Amino acid sequence: MGSDTERDRDETGRPRNTRPRDALGRPLPYGSVGVPRIPDDLRLSPAQTVRYAQDLLDRGQAFGAHEVLESAWKDGPAAERALWQGLAQLAVGITHVQRGNRRGAAALLRRAVQRLGLIGIPAPYGIDTTGLIGQAGALADDLEAGRDIAEARLRIRLAGTD
Repeated sequence: MGSDTERDRDETGRPRNTRPRDALGRPLPYGSVGVPRIPDDLRLSPAQTVRYAQDLLDRGQAFGAHEVLESAWKDGPAAERALWQGLAQLAVGITHVQRGNRRGAAALLRRAVQRLGLIGIPAPYGIDTTGLIGQAGALADDLEAGRDIAEARLRIRLAGTD
């Protein structure tokens, strides 16, 4: 393992994550070809964020969706932080299901339920917090009970239908 001094850093000295990753966000050896990276400096409107994250979720790339949602959480207005944080936790919870980490997945899904429960109804940007809370809670229950999770259950819809 290399030291921090060998890591790629941005102009502020913060480490960048330049290592290639697979579709589930697991690091690959340097020089490998991984999935396209979500840029560290991603800046999207809320609607673009929801569309991009949904596309990644639809393709089974919950880790990428997590990174997109995390960017909105870190760069968005403080009043929306709980929304984006809850959505990011939901996406990383799904990532843990995909990786086979049932315990970690259940814990993150429970955190997502708590965070999304802080959002007023209706939620901004058409986000279906009620549906997401129900789905995340049911997934966590099933994981904790040792039930198998069908891949289709991981293809959640962030926004309600128009």
